[in-house]
Amino acid sequence: MDAQPPPAADAGASASASARWDRGWRGELGRLLEVVALVGLVVTQPLLDVLGRSPDFFLFHRADPGQIMLLGALVAVVPTLPVAALGALSRLAGRTARALTHTVLVGLLLAALAVQVGRHTTPLRGVPLLLVAALAGAAGAAVHRRWRAPGRVLRLAAAGPVAFVVLFLLVSPTSAVVLPRGDGGAAGTAQGAAVHPPVVMLILDELPLVSLLGADGRIDAQRFPHFAELADDSTWYRNATGVSGWTPNALPAMLTGRYPERAVAPHYSQYPDNIFTAFGGLYDVEAQESITRLCPPSRCEQPVTPEQGLGVLVRETRTLLGQIAGPTESAADPEDSYREQTRAEAGLDAAEPVPDDPKFRWDSLDDNQPARFTSFLAGLKPEPRPTLHFLHLLMPHSPWAYLPSGVRYDAPEDLPNDGAGWVDLARQRHLAQLGYTDRLIGETLRTLRASGLYDQALVMVTADHGVSFRPGAQGRGMDAIKAAAGEVAWVPMFLKEPRQQTGRVDDRNWEHVDLLPTVADVAGIRLPARVDGRSARQAPRTDATKHFYDRPGEPVTFPGGVPAPPPLPTPHPLVGTDVRAGPPGGSARVADLAAFRATDPDTGALPALVWGDVPDAIPDGTQLAVAVNGRIGAVVPVVPRDAGGRRFAALLTDDRLFRAGTNQLDVYQIAADGTLRRLALS
Repeated sequence: MDAQPPPAADAGASASASARWDRGWRGELGRLLEVVALVGLVVTQPLLDVLGRSPDFFLFHRADPGQIMLLGALVAVVPTLPVAALGALSRLAGRTARALTHTVLVGLLLAALAVQVGRHTTPLRGVPLLLVAALAGAAGAAVHRRWRAPGRVLRLAAAGPVAFVVLFLLVSPTSAVVLPRGDGGAAGTAQGAAVHPPVVMLILDELPLVSLLGADGRIDAQRFPHFAELADDSTWYRNATGVSGWTPNALPAMLTGRYPERAVAPHYSQYPDNIFTAFGGLYDVEAQESITRLCPPSRCEQPVTPEQGLGVLVRETRTLLGQIAGPTESAADPEDSYREQTRAEAGLDAAEPVPDDPKFRWDSLDDNQPARFTSFLAGLKPEPRPTLHFLHLLMPHSPWAYLPSGVRYDAPEDLPNDGAGWVDLARQRHLAQLGYTDRLIGETLRTLRASGLYDQALVMVTADHGVSFRPGAQGRGMDAIKAAAGEVAWVPMFLKEPRQQTGRVDDRNWEHVDLLPTVADVAGIRLPARVDGRSARQAPRTDATKHFYDRPGEPVTFPGGVPAPPPLPTPHPLVGTDVRAGPPGGSARVADLAAFRATDPDTGALPALVWGDVPDAIPDGTQLAVAVNGRIGAVVPVVPRDAGGRRFAALLTDDRLFRAGTNQLDVYQIAADGTLRRLALS
């Protein structure tokens, strides 16, 4: 029997259901595109913008092109997934719940976008900014729900994340790391029958010249004996300045002899003519770079690296998102993530025996030296061919974590570096880490002498830039240059020529573009490319003008002249004195009290930074004495309230205050008449 056609009513119902299904999924697709667009504006674009302008981040972690491309894809896709999944799950509760959930998500994403816009365009921060952003998000959600036009615009904007990734990979400064072009420039040639001595270059980071100076304008030999030892054997270019406060600009200028012209990655594809390519024809190159990659693979490899892999890139990117998306300014310096691994963390064997120094009471303290430095020391030995030994060491650059003895300590990430009380603490921590850096200089000199390399080598020690600790102008940018150029631009510059035995001071106008032509001259290398700098073997400049580039291609000039060191703060007379328990005088909360109850110096770490907060009953500016085992190690003020509360922090630079096992920590309020009142700690 022939099949009968379905009734017309059934066919109409089926068509109607199919149409509803199509409309439903078209609507669902539209909502997904809107979420993709908003997440792209809130997360993908700002993250890839910062990462795209930070090729040094990827160079520091030695990320390969595949990891960088995968990170870009993850930033574009992963943040969208939980938002989209939440919306899709709400569909199970019905169309009304789905529509309401989408409206709420749109409002939240618009509020998050408003936080970022508000941070860039208004003075609002914290709770006021959150309230304004919440209102903006609610208003935006209402407009989106009432009219169709905003949704249509958002659906078109869903192409944004793809565009952001393309720009990140192909156009941003980081693109040079993803798709390097070329393998370096031409090699230099010998200057006649020149003898090519071994070359040892140690470039430190964030070290102002004035931090090394005593009141007489000479190296403070008591605090920094090994820098003073180096000065006694070398030519000290005392009027030397870096050309930028940002390492990705400053270091390429030093190693190419050219002023910064463009904002590009510190990569061999962008700077093909540099010291490594120029020396590569006549010298073997052993280079330990940190946040640059100027030595091409054809010249050298860098075996010692910090933590690598996609995991660390994702973790650091997640931290960056918190800094970008938060309603307050981040107190962290982006470059603070450049922390060198210690020798122990990298699993390296000892390059040197433990120094015979009474401050180094525990063998394990020698493990604290950064791994890159250990590898550098291990390579300092005579070679059959002329060799360029190069190290860029991120010391005494923040994050500050070392005492002069080499002991490590922990510190909270949110301690400010500027403001009442804080700038003094920042400078004290910097000087403590500089004391440890001086010890590393001593290890370098000792290794060179033990290997027989010291007398025959050209030895150069300098820094790429300084840093200001001037209140209200802390840092390395233009505000700091205007207020304290002597702290930001002037850096130590020591050059010991082969067989030089007598130190001398040269106050010529040295700018760091002079470094490459000078080293090449002493090494007997004729450079293949033009440089802006002038060799120190030539006549000095007649012009005393200094050049500083806060932005490439935009020099700022200021007069030269050796800066006078800022006066060191006078130590409080109570520091170093013994104290007995005084009468009770209030209370304070201290972080990590447990560390004082179980101290193990053999780990190479001590709770040397004491921080906490006090109640409102203790006025701002009140002096607090911090004592360990009955001896006062620091006197610090209570600073005005900030986001972290009414806080204080004290660095105990003398690790001899501590002993193994239980240590007694006491904090005293110093009254106007000098009486000490002990605070109850919790």
